Amino acid sequence: MSTSDSAVYPKQYESRIILKDGSVIQFRPIKVEDADKWLEFYESLSERTKYLRMQYVPKEMDKEGALRYCTVDYTNTFAFIAEAKEDRETRIVAVGRYSRMPSGSTAEIAFVIEDEYQERGIGTKLIEWLAIVARNNDIDTFEALVLTENTGMLSVFQGYGFHMKREIKGNAYQITFPLTKTPEVIKKKEERALAATINSLKHIMNPRSVAVIGASNRPGAIGQLVFQSMIQSGFTGVVYPVSSRSSSVMAVKSYYSVLDIPDEIDLAIIVVPASQVLNVTDECGRKKVKGIIVISDGFKERGEEGAALENELRETAFGYGMRIIGPNCMGLINTDPKVNLNATFALIQPDPGNIAFITQSGALGLGILQYAKSLDIGFSSYISVGNRTDIASTDMLQYWEKDPATKVILLYLESFDNPDIFSRISRRISAKKPILAIKGGNTAEGSKAASSHTGAMATPAVVSDALFHQAGILRIRNIEDIFHSAMLLANQPVPKGRNVAILTNGGGPGTLAADACAQHGLILPDISDETLKKLRAVMKRDIGISNPFDLTAGISAVEFENALKILVEDPDFDSIVTIYIPPAGENIDDIEEAIKNSIPVLTQYEKPIVACFVGQTGIKGRDMTDDHFVPYYMFPEDAVLALAHAVRYGEIQRKENGSIPEFQDVDRKKAKQLIKDVLTGNSERPLWVPPVVIDEVFKCYGIKAADMKIALSEDDAVSAADQMGYPVVVKLESSTISHKSDVGGIVLNVKTPDEVKKAFSTIRDNLKKIGRENEMQGVMVQKMVTEGSEVIIGLNENSTLGHVIMFGLGGIYAELINDSALRLHPLTDTDVRELIDSVKMSKLLKGYRGSEPLDTGSLEDLLLRVSAMVEDIPQIAEMDLNPVKVLPQGSGYCVVDSRMMIK
Repeated sequence: MSTSDSAVYPKQYESRIILKDGSVIQFRPIKVEDADKWLEFYESLSERTKYLRMQYVPKEMDKEGALRYCTVDYTNTFAFIAEAKEDRETRIVAVGRYSRMPSGSTAEIAFVIEDEYQERGIGTKLIEWLAIVARNNDIDTFEALVLTENTGMLSVFQGYGFHMKREIKGNAYQITFPLTKTPEVIKKKEERALAATINSLKHIMNPRSVAVIGASNRPGAIGQLVFQSMIQSGFTGVVYPVSSRSSSVMAVKSYYSVLDIPDEIDLAIIVVPASQVLNVTDECGRKKVKGIIVISDGFKERGEEGAALENELRETAFGYGMRIIGPNCMGLINTDPKVNLNATFALIQPDPGNIAFITQSGALGLGILQYAKSLDIGFSSYISVGNRTDIASTDMLQYWEKDPATKVILLYLESFDNPDIFSRISRRISAKKPILAIKGGNTAEGSKAASSHTGAMATPAVVSDALFHQAGILRIRNIEDIFHSAMLLANQPVPKGRNVAILTNGGGPGTLAADACAQHGLILPDISDETLKKLRAVMKRDIGISNPFDLTAGISAVEFENALKILVEDPDFDSIVTIYIPPAGENIDDIEEAIKNSIPVLTQYEKPIVACFVGQTGIKGRDMTDDHFVPYYMFPEDAVLALAHAVRYGEIQRKENGSIPEFQDVDRKKAKQLIKDVLTGNSERPLWVPPVVIDEVFKCYGIKAADMKIALSEDDAVSAADQMGYPVVVKLESSTISHKSDVGGIVLNVKTPDEVKKAFSTIRDNLKKIGRENEMQGVMVQKMVTEGSEVIIGLNENSTLGHVIMFGLGGIYAELINDSALRLHPLTDTDVRELIDSVKMSKLLKGYRGSEPLDTGSLEDLLLRVSAMVEDIPQIAEMDLNPVKVLPQGSGYCVVDSRMMIK
């Protein structure tokens, strides 16, 4: 099929691909202009490879044949090429193509890979990306004819995860497989992505040879600090300074160019002016360096010109298969004794530890290293990603998932690289390792221009919270709190519940701790009779016993230890908070010893303990045994907040993953066509969908809405009301007025034909008063729904995080009261239950003070269907279902009003 004039090159499918060996390659759709490159690629293939692909010994390919192959329409025919760069020349190394068959929903697929690049995972990636494009073009099945002797291609198809059917036809297999994203397909894809990402980072995180390009002898220069850090850290590999100005750096022989270094280089640290970075990167590529850290600034943080330069940097590095940290970053640190890598300009060398940290801010990173050092907190690794043109949080999360040295992961983020992948990966990892995050840049400016209730209520901070919640990430508000919480999670068992015992020698601090527990949702159970009896037996004084348990100022270390052990043994308590105010600064050592003596009991019952020595600066915690560190806090509120975060993580670990249901009663094809017709029939963007079309789309997805008819005149309105029966609601029909009630555009409980006519004229008169009568396109007549409670379900496309779905109290006061919650699409069955339960009005839905319970089960179904709708129709930018009337148990719901914007 020839390329038509209307075939637009789909630039959105250009991508950097990480192969299973960790190398990087470029994928992009093929173009007619690629014919010469394609011909060179074809001629570079071995005769064996040509035979296996063509299934016969082919004749020479000419320019005309190459043009035919490179001519596609990007819908019925589509081809990806994989490109690699060698000696500054970019060439094609693989091609994958599909062609739609006469059946319409099936396409034939084929691919061929240059001999040198075979068995690196390119074929699998070609299938993956061609499947994405095919699904978007309504193709649901691939077919391929593969020679029985072509074991390589057969193994690619078999290993992908699709349910494959094979039929022998002569000397070849006819292979057919549906493109459904089954759990097996998703699992295999994630396993491949994880292995490829880790392999791509191993030469960066664990290099055996490093070149510092821009190394300097000038004191205080970044190039001097980086090289000094490398030397002082005791790097176990070889480091080579590269300098155009000096023959040696810090008494180490330097090289004019990385190309002059006689040995292989795993990692290059680039510290040269931005204007020189591209040339240096090209030299690194020609040297076959595996990865680069670009510390230099002057890129997209400086505006459009810098952004263009950063794009060139990325394209150059990817062309040579190199991965990038930065630019405009601080570098990375790996404290593994087998590596001892400090590739930063910070002369602070953190101690080895089990906490990993990634930050987008280099300046903040320096402060983090200093603060962590003051608390004796060690890191497994630390990385500053700067502009994150390539390596970002999703990559490092996968690396740390499999890193045995990392137990807790800390993030400082200002934006998200790929929210969908970030959320999915984080959810998987957080089931095994705690992820704590600070999110900067939470302004609400983006919500001001929203034209729907959902858009106005989905502020950046609220949307980020929703992402973190679904991803299983603990959102922390400041640096101090993130380290307080990390100290606990890295060194203590995860609490099994919210029940806390407080042991103190001062009433005031105990009260502060109790208040903090209440504030953060922790529970202070009463002490049981059995435990009371045990405590009285070990107390030498007559004191009151409750929770918090105030031992008073006269407590001895022996009494403290005995009471602590008894509280640990009580099954009613999940964790222990100890608070000690040293009289005149004394007896701290004795109380520390008492806590140490309780470690065997704490270990036996797997309960965490946090200790607070009120007002004592300079104490951070103590290694009570070789494998048991107890964190110390200066004030009770700090200790309780850290414990609350640990409790929340325990709940994340125990949370069910949930599943996304497949609805069998959905007419996706019709719904997509309805939206396509609206977009085709109107050039305005964004575009409000007519109510009659919304009604039809809802029917395609089994969403129950009130009967409605559009009337252009008073008589039409009366006729519509007579047909559906009274009472009815008469509403303004307008494509430009969003909130009808604001302009007097809704008349409720209309009971007679005369009242219908009056309602029509009233709405028209209300618009005349404000000079907007020309915006009236008639009225909508709906059957009046009198029973049930009003809720809102909404959808908004966030520019960074994709579609978010809102649920909350509905009606005209939805924004004013703002009893709502958000989750990111797609929703699981667990998500929708949480979403409904997280708003205050959920108590009303479930029956409040004797009221009848409402049908929350039908609401769960509605939310899941809305999520399924936006999965199939991503053009939906905003949507409000407001109000939705939730009816009594077993009676379902009814969508009373709705708006939908597409683009």
